[in-house]
Amino acid sequence: MAEHHHCDCGHEHHHHETESNKYEEALSLYNTDLADADIQAAVKKIITEKVHENDTPEVKKFLFGSIELTSLNTTDSDVSIMAFTEKVNRFDSAYPNFPHVAAVCTYPCFAEVVNDTLEVDGVEITCVSGSFPSSQALIEVKVAETALALKDGATEIDIVMPVGKFLSGNYAELCEEIAELKQVCGEHAMKVILETGDLKTAANIKKAAILSMYAGADYIKTSTGKEKISATPEAAYVMCQAIKEYYEKTGIQIGFKPAGGINTVMDAIIYYTIVKEVLGEKWLTNKWFRLGTSRLANMLLSEMTGEEVKFF
Repeated sequence: MAEHHHCDCGHEHHHHETESNKYEEALSLYNTDLADADIQAAVKKIITEKVHENDTPEVKKFLFGSIELTSLNTTDSDVSIMAFTEKVNRFDSAYPNFPHVAAVCTYPCFAEVVNDTLEVDGVEITCVSGSFPSSQALIEVKVAETALALKDGATEIDIVMPVGKFLSGNYAELCEEIAELKQVCGEHAMKVILETGDLKTAANIKKAAILSMYAGADYIKTSTGKEKISATPEAAYVMCQAIKEYYEKTGIQIGFKPAGGINTVMDAIIYYTIVKEVLGEKWLTNKWFRLGTSRLANMLLSEMTGEEVKFF
């Protein structure tokens, strides 16, 4: 839209207000001028000073209840996903003293199978959508896939931020796409995966987090687990800082989900500690803090029961 601006010289200037100004303006409200070395030092300090106090049975039990049990394999089938979901049903009676997982996460083509099989109340059905993991598809395809996943029973949707658009500075299209998919999700929670390993710097991660929240993300998530670099404590720290600042400015609480490369119980405790130190108790619930992992479930179970368990 053209706006008329009069400058002091008396001439009239036509100013084409570009969409992207709106997004640059949103970013300018936040400190995105981050030095990677500072972030590394801050994370190292938290890990050295705080992690040990969270290495407790209570925290492990809590972490178990935050797991999104995930199966995103080329080899998945209706049969394997049904068996996968059945384990969640059986767990409920096998371990009545432990919380159930937070969600089961699959591709959209299995939403119906999970929905038909899952018997445990309170477990969300998460589907990765929008041409996961590359996010390289026409928006019409992403909209259709997301709508179909919800129709088939998905209760939460995980999408990947269009990383190429971000890296080329195309913030307007990036935000419009996220907003359009959020519109499809309606009241269903939508998580936006930043793919932090591809963003490389703390400054980029902070910007991507802010743009995603601004465009309608209900959660921000680190990674798909399909790229060379997955979740890192440094990325988590920057994302939690962004969530905190966004909350202070807007009053809107955004959830956090590290995913990809969570290989040990200690990895999970480190993410818990970062959330606790940066965001505080308000985020330490199985709703606002999620972990995208499957291998962690058996590891946590083994530690909680004191014997090696291969339940999942």
